[in-house]
Amino acid sequence: MCDQTFLTVLFGPCGKCKRERPLRTIYVKAEPVTYCSLCVEMMATEGLQENETLASLKNEAESLKEKLEEERAKLHDVELHQVAERVESLGQFVMKTRRTLKGHGNKVLCMDWCKDKRRIVSSSQDGKVIVWDAFTTNKEHAVTMPCTWVMACAYAPSGCAIACGGLDNKCSVYPLTFDKNENMAAKKKSVAMHTNYLSACSFTNSDMQILTASGDGTCALWDVESGQLLQSFHGHGADVLCLDLAPSETGNTFVSGGCDKKAMVWDMRTGQCIQSFETHESDINSVRYYPSGDAFASGSDDASCRLYDLRADREVAIYSKESIIFGASSVDFSLSGRLLFAGYNDYTINVWDVLKGTRVSILFGHENRVSTLRVSPDGTAFCSGSWDHTLRIWA
Repeated sequence: MCDQTFLTVLFGPCGKCKRERPLRTIYVKAEPVTYCSLCVEMMATEGLQENETLASLKNEAESLKEKLEEERAKLHDVELHQVAERVESLGQFVMKTRRTLKGHGNKVLCMDWCKDKRRIVSSSQDGKVIVWDAFTTNKEHAVTMPCTWVMACAYAPSGCAIACGGLDNKCSVYPLTFDKNENMAAKKKSVAMHTNYLSACSFTNSDMQILTASGDGTCALWDVESGQLLQSFHGHGADVLCLDLAPSETGNTFVSGGCDKKAMVWDMRTGQCIQSFETHESDINSVRYYPSGDAFASGSDDASCRLYDLRADREVAIYSKESIIFGASSVDFSLSGRLLFAGYNDYTINVWDVLKGTRVSILFGHENRVSTLRVSPDGTAFCSGSWDHTLRIWA
């Protein structure tokens, strides 16, 4: 989302020519180096064969891209909504706010459920991270971060720790205890360090590894105990805004989306991008895997949500209406995968029938843009966070 994009220009001695110039961070064999633009361009032309230019290589890459698209189009024989014509339509759909969580002093930017289906962690522009009991609406823990704009937070699978970060460029992990008076800040562990703001984080299937996305255009996998970088993922051409881990227990892939309008699927073991989709017309603010892991949805500033089938290697559905002109900030699936919940910047939450591509409900309640949305682990409810400083539990 444009509102969360912060640009930092570094100035200093170039790592190659040693002259004082504006610097760019690039990665050579997965190691970050800071060179000036001139040295970066010279490096790009090194190793070119005779009669080769950057322009000719770009043209060749574009023609290969077109051939790939032609091959994809040959497999595109039927639309999802046509296949779903025989499926029964959903009946009357009623959901309303069951709980409202109040306590943040500014925009709520992110939230996550604990695996116990009861606790929620949320982060805000007020610099606070709060752990809530969703049943009673009580606050169980609160941490004040050293910076405002805490854009990312996540619950550990065990429920014994939370991770968060934002404009401090770090991902910090806090262990949770039953002693509510304990000073959590004293037990803080800084795990990940990026060169720009942290936009998203997620624990893998254990408490020992965490995946992060950043405004520096990269994603990274870290060891929580040592803080060591295990794998870095380079390929986005701009800020990475979101990520989601494949739902399979042995899943070694994740999907990310960013300001370059691309959604990319990565292999966590090799660090390689294995699939890439570029059909949105603006920033991708949210990505979420389908419950089976065979597809994922994305929400974008272009006011649409889209469904991508990983086996067919293409986009299979678009969820949009002419009357929707505001961006989608967050998406998530119901447990069955039949419904797609999407939070929008016009303060509403739209509920889409995934198979038929139709909107089945609009939920009103928030008084500012909906910034985050997650379905509970048991699928009985979902929680949304908003710039109106509140979180709402819907069921």
